[in-house]
Amino acid sequence: MASSIQLAKAGYKVALFEKEHYPFHKVCGEYISMESWDYLHRLGAELHLLNLPLINKLTISSPSGHCIHSPLHPGGFGISRFKLDHLLCLKAIEAGVKVFEKTKVDRVETGNSRFQVSAGESKFYSKLVLGAWGKRSNLDIKLKRPFIESTKQSKNYIAVKYHINYPFDQDMVALHNFNGGYCGISSVEDGKTCLCYLTNDIALKKSGGNIRDMEEKVLMVNPYLKEIFNKAEFLYDKPLVISQVSFLPKSPVEKGIFMAGDTAGLITPLCGNGMSMALRSSDMLCKLIPGYMDDKVSRNELQTTYIREWKKEFSQRLITGRIVQANFGKPRLTELFLKVLTPFPGIVKRVVRLTHGKSF
Repeated sequence: MASSIQLAKAGYKVALFEKEHYPFHKVCGEYISMESWDYLHRLGAELHLLNLPLINKLTISSPSGHCIHSPLHPGGFGISRFKLDHLLCLKAIEAGVKVFEKTKVDRVETGNSRFQVSAGESKFYSKLVLGAWGKRSNLDIKLKRPFIESTKQSKNYIAVKYHINYPFDQDMVALHNFNGGYCGISSVEDGKTCLCYLTNDIALKKSGGNIRDMEEKVLMVNPYLKEIFNKAEFLYDKPLVISQVSFLPKSPVEKGIFMAGDTAGLITPLCGNGMSMALRSSDMLCKLIPGYMDDKVSRNELQTTYIREWKKEFSQRLITGRIVQANFGKPRLTELFLKVLTPFPGIVKRVVRLTHGKSF
């Protein structure tokens, strides 16, 4: 959505394909780093008018309830994907983007000078295609992306999200660990709280595929999570769930398609900055595209430059995310990790800085 607005404002004809109908809820922690604030304003999102919670404190707990607290710099803000995507959809239409909702793209075929995008019985042609379909899609399988094949041999995760009513500090994001995963909690608009957790698929299988049973047996061992699950008002009839989540490396360009956001690379949710990475990758790519569209650089030159810039900006964040995640989700290791960090708050601040960028 961000890419479509930026390119339309630059004068290009843009079509955006979405298999759902806006607005809709998505599995997402719904915390955005302040580094993205100015960029969203340039897209037309008047965030200052929405009275959004500003988040500047971090709490992390171990499965037993041992906590550490830290300032969160540069901090962030909370907004639901339902709210943000709807706002950006309206801005995209206003900018001249042709938005095709309830339209599932079945295939993207690469030619020498243009792409063919197939959606049902319809076919569309374009000089350039951007892929921003999220963590995993059937298109990844059809493109035979290497991470798909590797995922079969690696650990997979499931992610679960709720919106709840619960008396939670609006200026805080909390990460509560449990055996096999962790749960992020932060405020969004209208006094609601987002509760989103990640766990491995083994935990769900041991609970017979029953999410509520898994939450009682696994998550609620953590006293903070036990209190929240017992006292909160859950606003969804049932949780939003996605499966087969993988953090394996991906390529920012595949078969000539330029990837943005989670489609290009997925940071561990523990670091809480996936949306800012997505928005920054959009801005980075859209600043490079005019050279190619105006025939000043070749597709190969555009591809080489984007991959180089993408790795320069995000490689360290992704590596840090994987290292941090390796120390969470295992009770003894998490306990030790947090106890070691407790006397050294500067280390926590340093890790946070490594997963956040400067304003853009």
